Parts: sequence; structure tokens; C-alpha cells
Amino acid sequence: MNTTLIWIIVFFFGHWYLSLFTQTFFNHRYASHQMFNMSKTWERVFFVLTWAFQGSSYLSPYTYGAMHRQHHMYADQLKDPHSPRHSKNLWHMMWRTKVLYSRMWHEKIKYNPRFIKDLPQWWSFDKFADSWGSRVGWGLVYIAFYVLMISVIGDGSLWFLYFLLPIHFVMGPFHGVIINWFAHKIGYVNYKVKDTSKNLFPVDILMLGEGYHNNHHANGSDPNFGKRWHEVDPVYVVIKVFNKLNIIQLKKK
Repeated sequence: MNTTLIWIIVFFFGHWYLSLFTQTFFNHRYASHQMFNMSKTWERVFFVLTWAFQGSSYLSPYTYGAMHRQHHMYADQLKDPHSPRHSKNLWHMMWRTKVLYSRMWHEKIKYNPRFIKDLPQWWSFDKFADSWGSRVGWGLVYIAFYVLMISVIGDGSLWFLYFLLPIHFVMGPFHGVIINWFAHKIGYVNYKVKDTSKNLFPVDILMLGEGYHNNHHANGSDPNFGKRWHEVDPVYVVIKVFNKLNIIQLKKK
């Protein structure tokens, strides 16, 4: 296989899984649902890692947490920030979510106290990581890597790989739409819930367990999203290791 192609594949999937890991581990399971505790030092370490791995699509743990709690409270209702029931297509849902995120980030709407209780806060870092300077800077890093690999030391015939760049630019929202659109449209159901959440994959490696969406909506505080024998949750394995190493402290169910 072409060496340039190998490097780009490694870079793309490295960004895919590292960005996804920080979103599901830190933004989702820690900030939104507080499934485990960690010290203030480790919290700030994961703030920095979230910025480094999510890059141009950095999601503030505070704002993400508030939005996600609203999603659970009003799943598939009008107040749900990203329900496919209220969007014409997935692009419309992505834009609607983006607008609401921006309004919440800039505090143009009043938070419900239940949505912001005990969310992780590091305002000075959040303002830097969520700034346009940071986002554009990371975008230029991705572009430079592809130009270097394809045009400078690589094979110019691989120019079509530049079409992967838009995914890098919006990696976080791209992951979000896979779950918030498709996991409410297709899949199977383990639990009867009051919304349209479904388990997208019987074995979820692509989304690191986030695809077990129906399981999660039925058991919102459980750090293990997999319930049936074939539903392996890779991030729960990492959580167990981190708990053993005392990086985090799992809460008792």
C-alpha cells in the first residue's frame, strides 16, 4: 500500500477515535452524566486533551453537558436540541444544534439550573479553546498535513483525499449527527422508552459504544453502554482501567 495513503489513514482514524473518546469519556459520561469523579488536576488534564484531540471542533464540556441534559429531559420533544423529529434533514439538525450551542455558549439564553449543576468549569481555557483563532489554527494544521503528505512528499494522484478535510474540521458535530440522527432512525431496541432512541450497531467499534443509544436512554447513569453479550463498550473498559489506576473514581450504582 502507498506509504502516503497509510499515513493519511492513520491520521484520519487517529483524529476520529481520539476526538470521539474525549467526547464520550469527558463531555458525555463525566460532564453530562457525572458517572464518575476525578480530581481538579485530572479534570484540567482532560480539558487540555479534549482541546488537543477535538481540535477545530472543540466542544465546551460545560455547554455540551447542559445541552445533553436538555436532550435527555426532552428527548424527541420540541425542547430537544437535536431531535430528527423536528428537522427536515440531518444538515438542518446539525445547523439547529450549532445555533443553540452558540447561544448557550454566549449565554444568550437562560440556563435551567438543573442542566448546569456541578458541570466542569475552566472558563479561561474554554474561551481560548472555543475561540475562532484556535479553530482556524487547528484547521490549518489539518490542511498542512494533507498538503505535505499528498503534494510535497507524497503521490499527487491521491488528491481526492483532500475531501476528508471537511470531516476533520467538524469532527465533533459529525460524530454527534451519526448518533442523534441515525440512532433515532434505524437500529434495534432493547428497552421500551418514551423516545425513538435505538441501538445503531450490534457491535459498536465505530462509535466506541455511543451507538448503543437505546441502552443509554434507558439507563442514563450507567457508565457501561453495552447490555447484551455482544454489545461491547470499549470506553467502559478504559473507564475500569482508569478507576483501577485511581485517575477516576466510579460512582456506586
